[in-house]
Amino acid sequence: MSFRKDKFSNFTESDQVSDINYLGGLSDEEVKVKFDELLSDGIHGFCFSLYVEGQQPGDEITEDQIHMRMETLKPHTSWIRTFACSDGNELIPGVAKKNGIKTLVGAWLGSDKEKNEEEIAGLIDLAKKDQVDIAAVGNEVLYRRDLEEHELLDYIRRVKEALAGTGIPVGYVDAYYEFVDRPAITEICDVILCNCYPFWETTSYEDSFSHMRQMYKQANKAAGSDKRVIITETGWPTQGTTLGGAIPSHSNALRYFVNTNLWAKEFDIETFYFSSFDESWKAGDEGDVGAYWGIWDSNGNLKF
Repeated sequence: MSFRKDKFSNFTESDQVSDINYLGGLSDEEVKVKFDELLSDGIHGFCFSLYVEGQQPGDEITEDQIHMRMETLKPHTSWIRTFACSDGNELIPGVAKKNGIKTLVGAWLGSDKEKNEEEIAGLIDLAKKDQVDIAAVGNEVLYRRDLEEHELLDYIRRVKEALAGTGIPVGYVDAYYEFVDRPAITEICDVILCNCYPFWETTSYEDSFSHMRQMYKQANKAAGSDKRVIITETGWPTQGTTLGGAIPSHSNALRYFVNTNLWAKEFDIETFYFSSFDESWKAGDEGDVGAYWGIWDSNGNLKF
């Protein structure tokens, strides 16, 4: 995700959700203790960061590389989320399953229709091999304006038809407000997969936790009472350029992780934290801040 001036909600005091303060006046050292406890107990899910230094999407990835990263994540999560079904990404779900980890598997859709067909076929194939627990048809396609809504609906419909009878929920990942603004997308999805980023909406760290929960509340309201709502991405960068009131820092990222995951555990909110590892290629799309969203650095060292 990245900053888009035309697509964000201005967060004000009137948007505050119920007051929750897990950290109070705790020092960074005291927050670090809570971080260690969370990581030791394990959080619900991590977005799986595939690429090491010098790699980027499109590069072919080996299974050995995936195993190395999965070994790091295995003690700390029950689920991983993937973003594509080609160029080595299709190997991730199988490795996860071998390690007892559940999978939210995504097909990457864009403006390349031929590549989209490869991705859709890959997702269906992995699902039929029992390597998919939740299927995501596209990630932020509407946010990036790569497809029209009717095109996306057709892809989702095709995957749902192919997986009928498997019991695998099918959804689509995008910013929370897309599910508010596009009822046809919300209706067709079995599960609502929403990304919630206070940082990209220029919110200060002090208001970020309340803002994230308000985003989730909007998606939940749009979904209605009968649909599962999952936060598929949320996080805070450890360094990079400030965006409005949103300041990247080690302390802010540590506190955001702890607040988010304590809340997710208390209220049983399925949440995939973004991200597991730093990935330098993301700086090309998001500016320097894009490379520093991981809980581990690009070499696999824990940052906190």
